[in-house]
Amino acid sequence: MSKIKVTQVRSSIKRPQNQKRTLEALGLKKINQVVVHENTPNILGMIGKVQHLVSVQEA
Repeated sequence: MSKIKVTQVRSSIKRPQNQKRTLEALGLKKINQVVVHENTPNILGMIGKVQHLVSVQEA
């Protein structure tokens, strides 16, 4: 499997609780924080829920 880098680019303030929990599940807590994940359907689904808050690149 390939790896992807997920960067939080927008704040989770004033967002629904499920989006805050999704960011936390991805391991993101601060703006500009970067985490690396495997490119799996589960991770891609979580990214899809918060795509307006994160940026995704191939690692």
